[in-house]
Amino acid sequence: MFTTVYSEILDLIDSVDPIKYGQTRNYVDGAVTRLSPYVSRGVISTKQIAQCTLAKGYTTSQISSFLKELAWRDYFQQVWIAKGDAIDQDLKQAQENVIHYNTPSAILKANTTIEAVDTGIRELYDTGYMHNHCRLYVASMACNIAQSHWKNPAQWMYYHLLDADWASNALSWQWVAGSNSTKKYVANQENINRYCHTNQQKTFLDKSYEDLADIAIPVELTATEPFVLPTNLPITKPPIIDEALPTYIYNFYNLDPDWNTDIKANRVLLLEPSFFKKYPVCDRTIAFILELAKNINNIQVVVAEFDELLAIRPTSIHYKEHPTTQHYRGIQHQRDWLSPAIRGYFPSFFNYWKKLQGELLTLQAV
Repeated sequence: MFTTVYSEILDLIDSVDPIKYGQTRNYVDGAVTRLSPYVSRGVISTKQIAQCTLAKGYTTSQISSFLKELAWRDYFQQVWIAKGDAIDQDLKQAQENVIHYNTPSAILKANTTIEAVDTGIRELYDTGYMHNHCRLYVASMACNIAQSHWKNPAQWMYYHLLDADWASNALSWQWVAGSNSTKKYVANQENINRYCHTNQQKTFLDKSYEDLADIAIPVELTATEPFVLPTNLPITKPPIIDEALPTYIYNFYNLDPDWNTDIKANRVLLLEPSFFKKYPVCDRTIAFILELAKNINNIQVVVAEFDELLAIRPTSIHYKEHPTTQHYRGIQHQRDWLSPAIRGYFPSFFNYWKKLQGELLTLQAV
């Protein structure tokens, strides 16, 4: 379903229809781009996508819906940079009405009895993809119907997603749960039927929003169970380092095949066990990043901590900025933001977007 060939990924950018996207993206069969795994893995950037799309002659106002979705990615990253590990907990206020810190068994087993949701969970298990609207439905069901705290089910979803981005995932779950927003997000059966083309009736979600606000936890969602999220990293050898050349470090969030390719360098994909212990991902995701890394000429895959790599004495280390690379030492390269001028914490996406809009005009002029 998701190619790992760089030229084909670039073709996917070129094939985006931003108008149709804006009109249909909320539907499970809408014209979504499916570019998120490549953005999350740093193969392509939000700026790259925006520039390519605007170069076709669209104005920023014509495709604002599309540009906003790109902006959400950058916004969440800015929150992560500003708040650090604070995004691992309730960010703005405590999630209300929490009765446990587990995940409903019915969600884990794709057996919630809500057809569209169960189909989405099975697709996640089979492909590593889940439509964004379905992600909201699952989060709403877990947090606001089953009264789970958001973090445990958010970790489960992140584990299985090819586009696993902890900022986007954790902060979206908190937005649904009301710990990073002014109100909770709740979806009823009518909403799900509309956007998923189902026709279910008489489910525990087949109620008005007023009635859902006071619903008792449905029997279908009462059982919970723990789960284990192991990450299986490959067995690797120490890298062969040419001390006469600089060393470029790639990682889970940076697999950019075009990064300073004119410079002859040692190129290392560093997979730190401590990182994956904190942010575990499934075998499919590990296989995905290893295939994506093949787009980078002469890259060596190394499973080690950064300090262990330093012991090999690579010279002139280069890396890209990211909240998870703050312990790296060397020459930090700026990421390819939609606007490098807009940095820092914004309490709401609206505030960020309002400031970003003017900057996007410069992309249109390129």
